[in-house]
Amino acid sequence: MTAATGTPRRPRRRWVGRLAPYALVLPGWLWLVIFFVLPTLSMLSVSTMTGNDLQGFKQTFHLATYSHAWDQFHVQIVRSLVYGLIATALCLVIAYPVAYWIAFRGGRYKSMLLFLLLLPFFVSFVIRTQSWEFMLDDHGMVLGLLRTVHLADGGTQILQTPTAVIGGLVYNFLPFTVLPIYVALERVDPALLEASADLYANKATAFRKVVLPLSMPGVFAAVLLTFVPVASDYVNAQILGGARTTMIGTVIESQYFTNLNYPTASALSFILMALLLVGVFAYARLLGTDDVLEMAAA
Repeated sequence: MTAATGTPRRPRRRWVGRLAPYALVLPGWLWLVIFFVLPTLSMLSVSTMTGNDLQGFKQTFHLATYSHAWDQFHVQIVRSLVYGLIATALCLVIAYPVAYWIAFRGGRYKSMLLFLLLLPFFVSFVIRTQSWEFMLDDHGMVLGLLRTVHLADGGTQILQTPTAVIGGLVYNFLPFTVLPIYVALERVDPALLEASADLYANKATAFRKVVLPLSMPGVFAAVLLTFVPVASDYVNAQILGGARTTMIGTVIESQYFTNLNYPTASALSFILMALLLVGVFAYARLLGTDDVLEMAAA
């Protein structure tokens, strides 16, 4: 109680204690509302409008835009998902051994190795992709060397092929796969490997029974962080690809900024987002997020 009024302070402190967690999370919620929820609702509203850039657009709740967009661009949507799956799988195959080696063999050089891994990505995304265009050009470094050693003829082409696009995607998004797996592997207690050896498990069995299950939370996060941006990317397909390798991100970009067809672009964005969410939920259900969380907690 206070000396002047004799009123208790404890109820006020209880209210402050209860409101403190909400006050701490409020900036994060405001950030999501301002920069995600409101733009998403605005884009949803635009997707059901009709009109043109000269006379303007008005809200008519024209849901047929979605079916028209799918009918016109479903090939590019499916292609983007296929490219995303292939690139994500290749990133996993490359990233897991790299992350494993750094985590268990890097020693005191772990930080330096991670820095070297990330060093090229301090350069602009577009510039790095453009450099791949120069390397894969018909007269570039790769084809020039192959032709010098007579492993490729004059008709061989790498640019404007799915190989070039998927290769660019793998290169540009590989760190998104390596880092989550490395973090999960770094948390594996070396004592568990020693205990498995004491129980007469060889290295392959210890990896399969101990390391791989404990690294699954990192694999789960790596797939999500890689597949979602890869499937919606448009820079690699636009620079390294051609008319037969166009991804849906390129279509959306052209519909927005070239054709000024905002309803179709918004509808395509929502279709892609819906398909990605379905894929993510299916992947989480197949892998078992509860099991992943239990592995992480253990």
